[in-house]
Amino acid sequence: MKKLSLPFIAFLQASGITFYCFLISNVFLNGSKWFGPLPTFLGPALFLMLFVVSAIICTLIFGGYAFNLFLIQKNTKSAIKLIAYTTGWLGLFTIFLIIFLSFMSK
Repeated sequence: MKKLSLPFIAFLQASGITFYCFLISNVFLNGSKWFGPLPTFLGPALFLMLFVVSAIICTLIFGGYAFNLFLIQKNTKSAIKLIAYTTGWLGLFTIFLIIFLSFMSK
């Protein structure tokens, strides 16, 4: 199997996080339709649990391979580069989304 470059791995990680954020935002947008109104403490509890699980999933997507590079393969330089590349891709995706939304609102 061909070895993937760090920038491409970072692109895939950032794409995965972006897709996951879109998926969770869809749950937030349609949650009241799917689950109905939750007048008790269960609504905020569900939100907090989803928030915590989302943080864990995003951490695993973002840092899983970098953690492997750093601790298992002892390749600190590549791990730091991967984190920087992934952060850059996420920032770029965020800027693209802001630009897209600004054009959609006009």
